Amino acid sequence: MNCVVWLQSRLPSEEILEKCLAIEKKMGRERTPTEGYASRPIDIDIILIEDQKIATSKLTVPHPEMQHRKFVLQPMAELQPNLVHPVLQKKMIWLLAKTEDTSEITKLSKWLRNPKKDYSFSKYNYIAIEGNIGAGKTSLSQQISADFNAKLILERFNENPFLPKFYQEPGRYAFPLEMSFLADRYQQLVEDITQYDLFTENVVADYDAYKSMIFAKITLTEEEFTLYKKLFHLMHKELPKPDLYVYLYQTTERLLENIKKRGREYEQSIEANYLLKIHEGYLEFIKNQHTGNVKIMDVSEMDFVNNRKDYLSLLKQLLT
Repeated sequence: MNCVVWLQSRLPSEEILEKCLAIEKKMGRERTPTEGYASRPIDIDIILIEDQKIATSKLTVPHPEMQHRKFVLQPMAELQPNLVHPVLQKKMIWLLAKTEDTSEITKLSKWLRNPKKDYSFSKYNYIAIEGNIGAGKTSLSQQISADFNAKLILERFNENPFLPKFYQEPGRYAFPLEMSFLADRYQQLVEDITQYDLFTENVVADYDAYKSMIFAKITLTEEEFTLYKKLFHLMHKELPKPDLYVYLYQTTERLLENIKKRGREYEQSIEANYLLKIHEGYLEFIKNQHTGNVKIMDVSEMDFVNNRKDYLSLLKQLLT
């Protein structure tokens, strides 16, 4: 039996190839340097990777023989009839019609179930992924957005000119920093969430608006926070609230490791005590939530970016 599988992956082509070879080996195939055509329990070929052209000692993409193999072209033409071959510049349906391979192909009534159907965020219109600095909010939001066709909202911290200055002189720049974040978060959430997108199923953001209050309470003086709180509540009541609020918990040690690893220069002076205060602020906020769906996820022992099992385990916990 032959089949073509169209899939999405965040892995580079070399890693995809390695995983394919590992599956072959696990199923009993032994490759040899002089291997010609022979019966084998399984044969996995990478046919195309988007419109890339790859020619290395281990991998050639597009597959050099695909246009000569009807058992490849026929299912390809069914999946993506108008897909253009990156080298030949011909559509799959054209290549199928012109191939010299006259072998008879019999279609089998077998279906491969899409594993994404086991996970669905369709009941949530707006999902907020929250957590401490370095917890993995942005990474998880990007993965969910890519896998489930959700509109992605990322905090625009790189555009805030006060952030690097705050870490150098907290007392001087705390108030302008928090005010600028408040204004930007308000504008972004109002514009991006209330504007309906016909091409996405829901919205996932790597922050919730209440983040502003949590950080402001730590960084501002009592007088500044009193004024800030009044402004926040005036603006917050107009904002949409998430249907699912997710808090990613990581140990302080792991957070510091992640912060160091991602290498933002202005973050390298962050101390453990500051992270503990932020965590306590989030817990206090969550404890006082009497409405809404809130989930606290301990991801201290997970690597949901590089480990697929961890990612799927996290999705399962989120959706049960």
